[in-house]
Amino acid sequence: MPRFSVIVPAYNVQAYLQESLDSVLSQSYPDLELIAVDDASPDACGSIIDEYAARDPRVTAVHLAHNLGLGQARDAGLAQATGDYLVFLDGDDTLAPGALRAITDRLKDTGSPDVLVYDYARTFWTGELVRNRLSHRLAEEGPASFRLADRPALLGMLMVVWNKAYRREFAEREGLAFPPGFYEDTPWTYPALLAAESIAVLDRVCVHYRQRRTGSILTTTSRRHLDIFDQYDRVFGYLGSRPELERWRPSLHRRMAEHFCALYADPRRLPRACRAEFFQRASALLRRYRAAGSPPLPQSLSLSRTDRVRHALMRLGVRRTYRTLSVLRSAALAAGRAGVSLWRGLRETALRLHYRLQRLLPLRPELAVFSAYWHGGYACNPAAIEAKLRELAPRMRTAWICDPRHAATLPPETAALRPGSAAYWTALARAAYLTTNVNFDRALVKRPGQVLLQTQHGTPLKRVGLDLQDRPAATPTTDFAGLLRGADQWDYLLSANRHSTLVWEKAIPSSYTTLEYGYPRNDAFHRATVDDVVALRERLGIPAGSTAILYAPTHRDYRRSRPEHLDFERVLRDLGPRFTILTRTHLTYADASVPAVCHPRLVDVSGYPSVEELCLASDALVTDYSSLMFDYAALDRPIVIHAEDWEAYEAARGTYFDLRSCPPGAIARTEDELVDIFATGHWRGSRSAQLRAAFRSRFCSYDDGHAAERVVRRVFLGQPAAVPAVVPLPDRRPAPPAPSGVPEPTLASVTTRGVWP
Repeated sequence: MPRFSVIVPAYNVQAYLQESLDSVLSQSYPDLELIAVDDASPDACGSIIDEYAARDPRVTAVHLAHNLGLGQARDAGLAQATGDYLVFLDGDDTLAPGALRAITDRLKDTGSPDVLVYDYARTFWTGELVRNRLSHRLAEEGPASFRLADRPALLGMLMVVWNKAYRREFAEREGLAFPPGFYEDTPWTYPALLAAESIAVLDRVCVHYRQRRTGSILTTTSRRHLDIFDQYDRVFGYLGSRPELERWRPSLHRRMAEHFCALYADPRRLPRACRAEFFQRASALLRRYRAAGSPPLPQSLSLSRTDRVRHALMRLGVRRTYRTLSVLRSAALAAGRAGVSLWRGLRETALRLHYRLQRLLPLRPELAVFSAYWHGGYACNPAAIEAKLRELAPRMRTAWICDPRHAATLPPETAALRPGSAAYWTALARAAYLTTNVNFDRALVKRPGQVLLQTQHGTPLKRVGLDLQDRPAATPTTDFAGLLRGADQWDYLLSANRHSTLVWEKAIPSSYTTLEYGYPRNDAFHRATVDDVVALRERLGIPAGSTAILYAPTHRDYRRSRPEHLDFERVLRDLGPRFTILTRTHLTYADASVPAVCHPRLVDVSGYPSVEELCLASDALVTDYSSLMFDYAALDRPIVIHAEDWEAYEAARGTYFDLRSCPPGAIARTEDELVDIFATGHWRGSRSAQLRAAFRSRFCSYDDGHAAERVVRRVFLGQPAAVPAVVPLPDRRPAPPAPSGVPEPTLASVTTRGVWP
């Protein structure tokens, strides 16, 4: 008997069905049966299902003679199910990688509940991935399993069948089945939650819910949307047969009213000819099933005043008044938006005038303004320079431009400037020193006497600046003229090495002075002690004695969505308990990030403010084409390159040299090779050390722990020479890794599938 029966109905989804079935069969937890039901689909769904059934014995193909609809197609799948738990997945949706592993782990931890509720994310045709906005209701706190009365807010979530796993014995005992018609989820999910003696939640995205442009039931105009009344008749019929559940009537009535109002407000669903009929039938049902004198709803399910009025008007059947209220509400919202736009326009005009007036006032020679990563927090080269400036020139005042959500990362001595505020424009107008690793506001007018230091934020492997003019896939909207106008304001450009100097001066030509001083952000690698490293690891939750791998891939210009490079569950399983992975998503994908796979030895450090501290805490770096490899080389710890798509990356973005010919360590072309490199110990073997030494010699000439001091003395204190002098590479002693207690591997007797140049 398999652990899961995954039931996938299919009708007119041939374009998506293979991806859906693959998402199930490729799960890292293989103990499943996949029951794919062809609902007499007129397209190729049936033949696709047969192909999968022929290839994989876990697949059962079910073909219906006539199209019965989504609910009864699921019932046909239920009749074949033998698994402990039932999981439903629509034929155009997908299971997230590792979903079944996370579900089975949670089921075990919560004592095999009747129902497990998990989260989903909407996936759009644009590639955007948006998590359910009510995901906070799935917080794994309190009792491991509970009754619905303990967490009634679950009734306020999307009432669909596919975001839950159901114990099959429970579903059979309760006689749960799907009726015909649209909205067939409703008479299943409400009774399931109400009847369950034990419910648990999983705070993890397990389903990717595809938002199709066309073809979805929710965007189809049809009289069949009136089926919703029959479905709620069934729900309240079930409630009437269970007197012990009568107390849930007010909550269900409220959810029914919300559902009716939402459907009525959607112009895509109801044909104009049946809108009056819909309103009349909705009114009748709301009156029929209303619980007179019912107790107040729980706070989590309480209604706003506007909702109460809308529900009351629909219940009373006063359609004209309901429409008038809707029109007035829409007009008020539009007026509010217009007022906000007017206010913003007036405010921007006032701020522009304020900035012009401030530029007439004298500069403040003691004020230095810093920023990093487009109004991000305290980070990178600007942060290291700011700290060193306060140390060497305590008379200076410093300010940092950042979004308010990052203000907590600033040291207490540094003032926070909110972008776009009056204080922000005052600082840009009057600060004597401006430092950034990206660009300042395009409206910046650099004044005579102001000094602008551009630090950049990485040694360029990938092409930059004017070298991207023939790379439209990498720069679909780049304003090269604007880029050069910004560069013309730079007084100094900071370079980490000779390679960077040559690239920047050609790719962004201007009259700035290049300071080949090394990267200040890497000074931390030479200040930290082994005790500091141990403390960082404890803070991050890295188990003592574990080998910590920092996995930090860069973004891909040739795709909008975040690529999933590694199957973390599989890699950690193959590597064994000695390894922990710290995974860091590239800044480009921060807004679209979805929580990673739940695993005790997988730590998501995407939001951790200091990448330098992550480097110090780790024992090795795995990356692809990220400039972080150049910084990590200064730490003199092992680096492994995972270059699975080098040809595509080179074709889309372009690189300044072939990384495969002079890597900082072993190269893995596949996930299997990556696992082999670590399992055999080649990641820290003698050949890896030789490659790293050559790489450091080429790219880490100046990263000796004193780069920030050289910058401050030259730019802020006016000392012409590079002081202090650069420490020779053989004399440097970067921070050692934490003691692991793991013996060094014997390499003479092992081979690996990795690539060595």
